[in-house]
Amino acid sequence: MHDLAAYACDPALTRGRRYAEPPAPTRTEYQRDRDRIVHSTAFRRLVYKTQVFLNHEGDLFRTRLTHSLEVAQLGRSIARSLRINEDLVEAISLAHDLGHTPFGHAGQDALHTCMADHGGFEHNLQSLRVVDQLEERYPQYDGLNLTFETREGILKHCSRLHAQQLEADEPDGVGARFLRREQPSLEAQLCNLADEIAYNAHDIDDGVRSGLITLTQLQDVPLFDQYRAAVQKEYPGLVERRVLYEAIRRMLSAQVYDVIGATQVSLAEHAPANVQAVRQAPPLVMFGDVMRARSLELKRFLFQNLYRHPRVMDTTRRAQEVVRDLFAAYTASPHEMKAAFAEQASLDHGPRRARAVADFIAGMTDRFAAREHERLTGRRLFD
Repeated sequence: MHDLAAYACDPALTRGRRYAEPPAPTRTEYQRDRDRIVHSTAFRRLVYKTQVFLNHEGDLFRTRLTHSLEVAQLGRSIARSLRINEDLVEAISLAHDLGHTPFGHAGQDALHTCMADHGGFEHNLQSLRVVDQLEERYPQYDGLNLTFETREGILKHCSRLHAQQLEADEPDGVGARFLRREQPSLEAQLCNLADEIAYNAHDIDDGVRSGLITLTQLQDVPLFDQYRAAVQKEYPGLVERRVLYEAIRRMLSAQVYDVIGATQVSLAEHAPANVQAVRQAPPLVMFGDVMRARSLELKRFLFQNLYRHPRVMDTTRRAQEVVRDLFAAYTASPHEMKAAFAEQASLDHGPRRARAVADFIAGMTDRFAAREHERLTGRRLFD
């Protein structure tokens, strides 16, 4: 690995794991985290959990797995230039969506509504719950027993109430920064931005290839269209598919270089001497002002033209119906779930049952959720 800057997370100085373990002979603590994540059951399930398009709609659309890999690639590229810890960035990137429900944000919104009387549902908290409790791979403990720094990066959003609950369970733990209004590590900040860069780019790709948005419509988005126009000028007659790929490639490169440049200026201004100084500074990993404005324009375009497209909205409606029906069915008849979840649900008829049902549903792939819904209701909502 390249030489780390003083403000980077050093695996030799990690705040450790919830359960102490001897060090690995050939791997750093963050490399070990990454390997545990890659070998987890929840990570494998991401291949059948989708972003905008559901798994049955096409084999070439992005899934949560391919998205996580793209976030990790972008994150590592930027981390190397900033001299922060690539392995930690990779671990956080690969784990950040482990708690996502089937059917993307549609599933999360439906499950949050179902859990309204029991603390709600939020996929970042669920990702932490997966790595801390729900994975069952080791004899000594539940979860993956990841380092503090990886767990902190996974939990990028948290309400004050949930932070207080986390703090009660783990004093001075991953919830503390939300109560202190501190920032996470630079590596965690970078993963947040790499996530945004990746999903905006691949939603353009998937949206155009699906036919829901067109290159003509994207002329209203300066961040993308400047590169589309340049590609077509350099390569007259190039087929649309290659124009799309090359324009996205150039857009991604421009965003990566912008983050590196803007963050280097920010780091020079604030000059954090160590990781603790990073936590007490304002956010330091960022776009420049112009790129931030153009990125927001792109997000608005995608919201209006892709995420609110009638076909996507119809899929969203059916996906949410599946999740609501599953929640009602399992709450009424916990024995319909797998044994471990049924056992948890049998402990009471209130919050613990609801959380066990939410855990079971959140762990499903799109196709399993659709099959379970058909089994329990007799109705097929997805072909």
